[in-house]
Amino acid sequence: MIMKKLLMIVAVALFCGTAAQAQRKTVVTEPVVSEIKQDGKFIKRKVAIGRFSNETQYAKGIFYDKENDPMGKQALDILSAKLAASGKFLLLERSDLASLLEEAKRGEGNLSTIGADYMIIGSITEFGRKNTGKSGVFTNTNVQTVEAAVAIRLVDVSTGLIIYSDEGKGMAEITNKTTLGVGGKAGYDATLSDKAISEAIGQLVENIINKCTDKPWRTFFLSYDNDGVLIGGGASQGVKVGDTFAVKTRGKKVKNPQTGVMIELPGKQIGTATVTMSAGDTPETEFSVVDYQGDAIDANKLENYYIEEIK
Repeated sequence: MIMKKLLMIVAVALFCGTAAQAQRKTVVTEPVVSEIKQDGKFIKRKVAIGRFSNETQYAKGIFYDKENDPMGKQALDILSAKLAASGKFLLLERSDLASLLEEAKRGEGNLSTIGADYMIIGSITEFGRKNTGKSGVFTNTNVQTVEAAVAIRLVDVSTGLIIYSDEGKGMAEITNKTTLGVGGKAGYDATLSDKAISEAIGQLVENIINKCTDKPWRTFFLSYDNDGVLIGGGASQGVKVGDTFAVKTRGKKVKNPQTGVMIELPGKQIGTATVTMSAGDTPETEFSVVDYQGDAIDANKLENYYIEEIK
Protein backbone atom coordinates (compact mmCIF):
# COMPACT_ATOMS: atom_id res chain seq x y z
CA MET A 1 0.00 0.00 0.00
CA ILE A 2 2.82 2.40 0.90
CA MET A 3 4.65 1.56 -2.34
CA LYS A 4 1.50 2.27 -4.34
CA LYS A 5 1.15 5.70 -2.74
CA LEU A 6 4.80 6.50 -3.45
CA LEU A 7 4.34 5.62 -7.13
CA MET A 8 1.28 7.86 -7.28
CA ILE A 9 3.22 10.78 -5.75
CA VAL A 10 6.07 10.33 -8.25
CA ALA A 11 3.61 10.22 -11.15
CA VAL A 12 1.86 13.42 -10.02
CA ALA A 13 5.19 15.19 -9.57
CA LEU A 14 6.30 14.20 -13.05
CA PHE A 15 2.99 15.35 -14.46
CA CYS A 16 3.16 18.73 -12.73
CA GLY A 17 6.76 19.26 -13.73
CA THR A 18 6.17 18.52 -17.40
CA ALA A 19 2.64 19.81 -17.95
CA ALA A 20 3.96 23.24 -18.91
CA GLN A 21 5.94 21.53 -21.66
CA ALA A 22 3.04 19.44 -22.90
CA GLN A 23 1.86 22.11 -25.28
CA ARG A 24 2.90 22.41 -28.89
CA LYS A 25 6.34 23.88 -29.44
CA THR A 26 7.32 25.48 -32.72
CA VAL A 27 10.91 25.87 -33.82
CA VAL A 28 11.77 27.98 -36.86
CA THR A 29 15.28 29.13 -37.60
CA GLU A 30 15.13 32.51 -39.32
CA PRO A 31 18.26 33.86 -41.00
CA VAL A 32 19.82 36.98 -39.56
CA VAL A 33 19.67 39.69 -42.22
CA SER A 34 21.82 42.71 -41.61
CA GLU A 35 19.94 45.98 -41.38
CA ILE A 36 19.85 48.00 -44.60
CA LYS A 37 20.77 51.59 -43.90
CA GLN A 38 18.28 54.16 -45.11
CA ASP A 39 20.60 57.14 -44.54
CA GLY A 40 21.30 59.48 -47.42
CA LYS A 41 19.85 59.45 -50.92
CA PHE A 42 18.76 56.25 -52.61
CA ILE A 43 16.89 55.64 -55.84
CA LYS A 44 14.73 52.55 -55.90
CA ARG A 45 15.35 49.95 -58.56
CA LYS A 46 12.46 48.57 -60.60
CA VAL A 47 12.23 44.80 -60.28
CA ALA A 48 9.94 42.29 -62.00
CA ILE A 49 9.63 38.71 -60.83
CA GLY A 50 9.61 36.72 -64.05
CA ARG A 51 8.29 33.50 -62.62
CA PHE A 52 8.46 31.29 -59.54
CA SER A 53 7.91 27.65 -60.37
CA ASN A 54 7.63 24.45 -58.37
CA GLU A 55 10.18 22.01 -59.75
CA THR A 56 9.50 19.33 -57.13
CA GLN A 57 7.00 16.48 -57.39
CA TYR A 58 5.21 17.54 -54.22
CA ALA A 59 1.41 17.91 -54.57
CA LYS A 60 1.51 17.18 -58.31
CA GLY A 61 -1.46 14.94 -58.88
CA ILE A 62 -3.30 13.99 -62.03
CA PHE A 63 -5.13 17.33 -62.12
CA TYR A 64 -2.05 19.44 -61.45
CA ASP A 65 -2.14 22.88 -63.11
CA LYS A 66 1.35 24.24 -63.71
CA GLU A 67 0.07 27.78 -64.27
CA ASN A 68 -1.69 27.85 -60.90
CA ASP A 69 0.74 25.99 -58.69
CA PRO A 70 -0.03 27.03 -55.07
CA MET A 71 3.53 26.53 -53.83
CA GLY A 72 4.97 28.62 -56.67
CA LYS A 73 2.53 31.45 -55.94
CA GLN A 74 3.27 31.12 -52.23
CA ALA A 75 7.01 31.53 -52.84
CA LEU A 76 6.43 34.48 -55.19
CA ASP A 77 4.32 36.28 -52.56
CA ILE A 78 6.93 35.69 -49.85
CA LEU A 79 9.75 37.01 -52.05
CA SER A 80 7.70 40.05 -53.09
CA ALA A 81 6.91 40.87 -49.46
CA LYS A 82 10.55 40.62 -48.38
CA LEU A 83 11.80 42.79 -51.26
CA ALA A 84 9.09 45.40 -50.63
CA ALA A 85 9.92 45.46 -46.92
CA SER A 86 13.53 46.41 -47.72
CA GLY A 87 12.37 49.74 -49.17
CA LYS A 88 14.87 49.38 -52.02
CA PHE A 89 12.60 48.34 -54.86
CA LEU A 90 9.54 49.12 -56.92
CA LEU A 91 7.97 45.77 -57.75
CA LEU A 92 6.34 45.76 -61.18
CA GLU A 93 3.29 43.63 -61.89
CA ARG A 94 3.61 42.00 -65.29
CA SER A 95 0.61 39.93 -66.33
CA ASP A 96 2.11 39.64 -69.83
CA LEU A 97 5.64 38.84 -68.66
CA ALA A 98 5.51 35.24 -69.88
CA SER A 99 4.83 36.36 -73.46
CA LEU A 100 7.56 39.01 -73.26
CA LEU A 101 10.08 36.39 -72.14
CA GLU A 102 9.04 34.05 -74.93
CA GLU A 103 9.47 36.84 -77.51
CA ALA A 104 12.93 37.67 -76.16
CA LYS A 105 13.88 33.98 -76.26
CA ARG A 106 12.81 33.70 -79.92
CA GLY A 107 14.64 36.91 -80.80
CA GLU A 108 11.40 38.75 -81.59
CA GLY A 109 11.72 41.13 -78.68
CA ASN A 110 14.10 42.58 -76.14
CA LEU A 111 14.31 42.23 -72.38
CA SER A 112 14.26 46.02 -72.11
CA THR A 113 10.57 45.96 -73.08
CA ILE A 114 9.86 44.58 -69.60
CA GLY A 115 10.41 48.07 -68.20
CA ALA A 116 12.37 46.87 -65.17
CA ASP A 117 16.00 47.29 -64.18
CA TYR A 118 16.23 43.69 -62.96
CA MET A 119 14.24 40.52 -63.32
CA ILE A 120 14.12 37.63 -60.85
CA ILE A 121 13.47 34.04 -61.87
CA GLY A 122 13.01 31.54 -59.05
CA SER A 123 12.02 27.95 -58.39
CA ILE A 124 11.39 25.60 -55.49
CA THR A 125 13.92 22.82 -56.08
CA GLU A 126 13.37 20.68 -52.97
CA PHE A 127 10.42 20.19 -50.66
CA GLY A 128 9.65 17.46 -48.17
CA ARG A 129 8.00 16.78 -44.84
CA LYS A 130 8.42 14.06 -42.28
CA ASN A 131 7.14 12.95 -38.88
CA THR A 132 9.41 11.51 -36.22
CA GLY A 133 8.52 10.42 -32.72
CA LYS A 134 9.84 9.09 -29.46
CA SER A 135 7.93 7.14 -26.83
CA GLY A 136 8.84 6.98 -23.16
CA VAL A 137 7.34 5.56 -19.98
CA PHE A 138 5.33 8.68 -19.22
CA THR A 139 5.82 10.90 -22.33
CA ASN A 140 5.41 10.71 -26.09
CA THR A 141 6.99 13.20 -28.47
CA ASN A 142 6.08 13.79 -32.11
CA VAL A 143 8.04 16.16 -34.37
CA GLN A 144 6.73 17.45 -37.72
CA THR A 145 9.51 18.78 -39.97
CA VAL A 146 9.37 20.54 -43.32
CA GLU A 147 12.46 21.25 -45.41
CA ALA A 148 12.60 23.39 -48.55
CA ALA A 149 15.20 24.64 -51.03
CA VAL A 150 14.76 27.65 -53.31
CA ALA A 151 16.93 28.66 -56.28
CA ILE A 152 17.00 32.23 -57.59
CA ARG A 153 18.55 33.90 -60.65
CA LEU A 154 18.86 37.68 -60.94
CA VAL A 155 19.00 39.04 -64.49
CA ASP A 156 20.23 42.49 -65.50
CA VAL A 157 17.55 43.48 -68.03
CA SER A 158 19.85 45.91 -69.88
CA THR A 159 22.31 43.15 -70.78
CA GLY A 160 20.30 39.95 -70.35
CA LEU A 161 23.11 38.53 -68.21
CA ILE A 162 22.59 36.60 -64.98
CA ILE A 163 24.44 38.61 -62.33
CA TYR A 164 23.53 36.46 -59.33
CA SER A 165 22.50 32.84 -58.90
CA ASP A 166 22.23 30.91 -55.66
CA GLU A 167 20.19 28.43 -53.65
CA GLY A 168 18.89 28.78 -50.10
CA LYS A 169 17.57 26.08 -47.79
CA GLY A 170 15.09 26.40 -44.94
CA MET A 171 13.61 24.18 -42.26
CA ALA A 172 10.67 24.50 -39.88
CA GLU A 173 9.36 22.08 -37.29
CA ILE A 174 6.70 21.65 -34.63
CA THR A 175 7.06 19.46 -31.56
CA ASN A 176 4.00 17.94 -29.88
CA LYS A 177 4.57 16.39 -26.47
CA THR A 178 2.16 14.46 -24.27
CA THR A 179 2.63 13.39 -20.67
CA LEU A 180 0.41 10.64 -19.19
CA GLY A 181 -1.82 11.04 -22.23
CA VAL A 182 -2.25 14.79 -21.74
CA GLY A 183 -0.78 17.36 -24.08
CA GLY A 184 -0.89 18.81 -27.58
CA LYS A 185 -2.08 16.58 -30.41
CA ALA A 186 -2.36 17.91 -33.94
CA GLY A 187 -2.40 16.84 -37.55
CA TYR A 188 -0.09 18.25 -40.19
CA ASP A 189 0.42 22.02 -39.80
CA ALA A 190 0.26 23.64 -43.27
CA THR A 191 1.95 26.82 -42.01
CA LEU A 192 5.22 24.91 -41.79
CA SER A 193 5.45 25.12 -45.59
CA ASP A 194 5.30 28.94 -45.42
CA LYS A 195 7.96 29.06 -42.73
CA ALA A 196 10.40 26.71 -44.47
CA ILE A 197 10.09 28.49 -47.83
CA SER A 198 10.32 31.89 -46.13
CA GLU A 199 13.54 30.90 -44.40
CA ALA A 200 15.06 29.63 -47.66
CA ILE A 201 14.17 32.85 -49.50
CA GLY A 202 15.33 35.00 -46.58
CA GLN A 203 18.86 33.63 -46.96
CA LEU A 204 19.00 35.04 -50.51
CA VAL A 205 17.28 38.41 -50.13
CA GLU A 206 20.27 40.33 -48.77
CA ASN A 207 22.47 39.21 -51.68
CA ILE A 208 19.73 40.21 -54.14
CA ILE A 209 19.58 43.68 -52.57
CA ASN A 210 23.37 44.08 -52.65
CA LYS A 211 23.66 42.98 -56.29
CA CYS A 212 20.88 45.32 -57.43
CA THR A 213 22.24 48.33 -55.56
CA ASP A 214 25.94 47.89 -56.42
CA LYS A 215 25.35 49.23 -59.92
CA PRO A 216 24.47 52.96 -60.26
CA TRP A 217 20.85 53.71 -61.13
CA ARG A 218 20.39 54.49 -64.82
CA THR A 219 17.68 56.03 -66.96
CA PHE A 220 17.31 57.54 -70.43
CA PHE A 221 16.11 60.59 -72.30
CA LEU A 222 12.43 60.52 -73.18
CA SER A 223 12.40 63.80 -75.06
CA TYR A 224 14.85 66.55 -75.97
CA ASP A 225 13.44 69.61 -77.73
CA ASN A 226 12.37 73.20 -77.21
CA ASP A 227 9.42 72.09 -75.07
CA GLY A 228 11.74 70.58 -72.48
CA VAL A 229 14.19 67.81 -71.66
CA LEU A 230 12.54 64.75 -70.11
CA ILE A 231 14.06 61.65 -68.53
CA GLY A 232 12.48 58.49 -67.17
CA GLY A 233 11.91 58.12 -63.41
CA GLY A 234 10.12 60.15 -60.79
CA ALA A 235 9.08 60.60 -57.18
CA SER A 236 8.08 56.99 -56.42
CA GLN A 237 11.64 55.90 -57.17
CA GLY A 238 13.15 58.60 -54.99
CA VAL A 239 14.02 61.13 -57.71
CA LYS A 240 13.67 64.62 -56.22
CA VAL A 241 13.82 68.21 -57.43
CA GLY A 242 17.45 69.38 -57.26
CA ASP A 243 18.96 65.93 -57.86
CA THR A 244 21.83 66.02 -60.35
CA PHE A 245 22.80 63.10 -62.59
CA ALA A 246 25.63 62.46 -65.02
CA VAL A 247 24.79 62.40 -68.73
CA LYS A 248 26.97 59.95 -70.67
CA THR A 249 27.35 58.66 -74.18
CA ARG A 250 26.96 54.92 -74.66
CA GLY A 251 30.26 53.07 -74.81
CA LYS A 252 31.33 50.95 -77.74
CA LYS A 253 30.09 47.37 -77.80
CA VAL A 254 32.68 44.63 -78.13
CA LYS A 255 32.39 40.86 -78.19
CA ASN A 256 34.11 38.86 -75.49
CA PRO A 257 35.83 35.99 -77.36
CA GLN A 258 35.79 33.81 -74.23
CA THR A 259 32.03 33.91 -73.71
CA GLY A 260 30.70 35.19 -77.03
CA VAL A 261 28.74 37.86 -75.14
CA MET A 262 28.56 41.46 -76.33
CA ILE A 263 29.89 43.86 -73.68
CA GLU A 264 29.18 47.59 -73.54
CA LEU A 265 32.25 49.54 -72.49
CA PRO A 266 31.93 52.41 -70.00
CA GLY A 267 30.51 55.61 -71.47
CA LYS A 268 31.99 59.09 -71.43
CA GLN A 269 30.39 61.84 -69.34
CA ILE A 270 29.45 64.85 -71.45
CA GLY A 271 27.29 66.85 -69.04
CA THR A 272 24.85 66.89 -66.14
CA ALA A 273 21.06 66.89 -65.77
CA THR A 274 19.41 68.56 -62.77
CA VAL A 275 15.79 67.71 -61.94
CA THR A 276 13.41 70.69 -61.91
CA MET A 277 10.07 68.84 -61.79
CA SER A 278 8.64 65.32 -61.66
CA ALA A 279 5.27 64.03 -62.86
CA GLY A 280 3.42 60.83 -63.76
CA ASP A 281 0.82 58.53 -62.23
CA THR A 282 2.63 55.18 -61.97
CA PRO A 283 6.25 53.97 -61.83
CA GLU A 284 5.91 53.00 -65.49
CA THR A 285 4.68 56.44 -66.62
CA GLU A 286 6.69 58.71 -64.31
CA PHE A 287 9.12 61.20 -65.79
CA SER A 288 11.21 64.17 -64.69
CA VAL A 289 11.94 67.50 -66.35
CA VAL A 290 15.65 68.35 -66.17
CA ASP A 291 17.97 71.24 -66.84
CA TYR A 292 20.79 69.93 -69.02
CA GLN A 293 24.28 71.46 -68.95
CA GLY A 294 27.07 70.14 -71.14
CA ASP A 295 28.07 69.22 -74.68
CA ALA A 296 25.51 69.28 -77.48
CA ILE A 297 22.99 66.42 -77.60
CA ASP A 298 21.85 64.90 -80.90
CA ALA A 299 18.07 64.90 -80.42
CA ASN A 300 17.66 62.47 -83.32
CA LYS A 301 19.82 59.83 -81.61
CA LEU A 302 18.73 59.90 -77.96
CA GLU A 303 19.36 56.15 -77.75
CA ASN A 304 23.09 56.93 -77.80
CA TYR A 305 22.91 58.56 -74.35
CA TYR A 306 22.02 57.55 -70.82
CA ILE A 307 21.64 59.33 -67.50
CA GLU A 308 23.36 57.77 -64.49
CA GLU A 309 23.36 58.25 -60.75
CA ILE A 310 26.50 59.97 -59.40
CA LYS A 311 27.94 57.89 -56.55
